[in-house]
Amino acid sequence: MDSCERIAPFTRQLNGFLLTPRREILEMVSGLWTTDLIAWTIYARGKSAIENLFTDPPDLLVVDSRMPDMPGTDLVNLIKSENVYRQVPVVLCLDAQDLVQCSNWSTIEADDFLIIPCAADEARARLSLTLCRASRSLDANPLSRLPGNTTIIQRIQELIDNRQDFALGYVDLDFFKSFNDKYGFSRGDEALLMTARIIVNTIRSFSCASSFVGHVGGDDFVFILPPDMVEDACRQIIDRFDAIIPNCYDPEDQERGFIRSTDRKGNFQEFPIMAISLAVVLNLDARLKHFGEASQIASVLKKKAKENPKSCYVIDRRDHSSAA
Repeated sequence: MDSCERIAPFTRQLNGFLLTPRREILEMVSGLWTTDLIAWTIYARGKSAIENLFTDPPDLLVVDSRMPDMPGTDLVNLIKSENVYRQVPVVLCLDAQDLVQCSNWSTIEADDFLIIPCAADEARARLSLTLCRASRSLDANPLSRLPGNTTIIQRIQELIDNRQDFALGYVDLDFFKSFNDKYGFSRGDEALLMTARIIVNTIRSFSCASSFVGHVGGDDFVFILPPDMVEDACRQIIDRFDAIIPNCYDPEDQERGFIRSTDRKGNFQEFPIMAISLAVVLNLDARLKHFGEASQIASVLKKKAKENPKSCYVIDRRDHSSAA
């Protein structure tokens, strides 16, 4: 395989994290593709990489089992234990004796492994297969890399089937289209990525095993938390969004507090700085029977939230047991 060949099915530059103190692994992995195909960020210590892993997850993570500050297997399991980062493909670099010493592979959550020393052709093939397999098996949003519709529906239905109490938050941006129309898709994507990070970091701060964040598409996101945590989460998301979003605008638009753009009918109008709307559906005492019910309730709540031009949240606290 030519090292310059693009990795199917990807048409963009990929970002890889390579965690190793060993020159042998560094030189072998970083030389597999040209930098326009994969740009590697190198870390010699695991702990120095963890924060960046959580704030800006890579497309591929290659971890040396013999990190100087923590076992590579522990780092892999730490990443995979975070629900919102489980989709990151991870390849573990092992020595031959590691294979002999490992008695229970089910405890290691790597997606594949390389035995060091490893021929470049074999390493390239295995990493390519790992990337393609991850792309096929996951419906991650291509922009945010958060789980997409299929995973979102599966997660909601799984909680419903298990009769678990949960709060399902639907998030979207108000006046995003006018921002996109004026500033272009590139800055629109930056605003969406910023929003995704705010939601992910807020939900992650609650340290709940059942938490989840998904990206439906465009400016629509969802998150799941226990019901007793959701109102605090909504407030934090709104506070952080409102504090950061003005920085996405040009200084003169920030100062005015609005932009001039066209509406959906092509009419020239003034639009406020973007706001964020959150609609929260509560599933208590096995109220919901199907994920479609949550979507229907959320659509009503979102209309209510959007009546307020400023960032706000609406939580459905109605008793639906007697509702038609």
